[in-house]
Amino acid sequence: MNQPIALITGATSGIGEATARLISKNYRLIICGRRKQRLEVLQNELENESQILSFDVRDRKAVFDAFASLPEEWKQIDVLINNAGNAHGLDLIHEGSTEDWDAMLDINVKGLLYVSKAVLDGMVARKKGHIINISSIAGLEVYTKGNVYCASKHAVDALTKGMRMDLNEHHIKVSSIDPGLVETEFSEVRFKGDSEKASKVYENFTPLTAHDVAETIEFVLSRPQHVTIGDLLILPTDQASSTIVNKKIQ
Repeated sequence: MNQPIALITGATSGIGEATARLISKNYRLIICGRRKQRLEVLQNELENESQILSFDVRDRKAVFDAFASLPEEWKQIDVLINNAGNAHGLDLIHEGSTEDWDAMLDINVKGLLYVSKAVLDGMVARKKGHIINISSIAGLEVYTKGNVYCASKHAVDALTKGMRMDLNEHHIKVSSIDPGLVETEFSEVRFKGDSEKASKVYENFTPLTAHDVAETIEFVLSRPQHVTIGDLLILPTDQASSTIVNKKIQ
């Protein structure tokens, strides 16, 4: 019997890549992202069969064209991990860049919707599936200069709850995982490639790793059919909230 199929967006780095590596022993994977070369490297290192879909989640046509290109035997997706997301800038609302706002809303909200739409018709028809949305503590709290990023992740929180209600009658699980500070490329993207500024975010305390979050995803997926982990907040021990982090004095 063929193993179930899991699709992971944002699989070229960070949480998405770590999750692909961790769950590939139990799933056939469809790994997605914009950087095709990275996907090819990852594909060669996975334990199981896999497919690559290279597209930008912001591009609605590209999303649906990519899914249409899958071989028929790969279209019955059992698990969708909506991991693609970003933060751009850290500015007061009146100083923010409209280009940054568009990028965050288009990827974090609309991209999640496009990919979910492409997968959900099949799940509903089969009365089976599991969607895991990777959100953030920023979807539960708001912090200074986080305005639009926090708004986009609050939208993910609302969409997760709405999905869970709408899909309940179809026996489809819907989960949200909300990490705190995770050391990935996240801050480097937020600070537009400024590695020095990005590295300071993780100084003097021990942040989560991508593997920590991947293990949490694996746990959520491992629950029996009658159990759904609805919303799960995961923090480094040194973090108590979006703004309270116990940093060691040097």
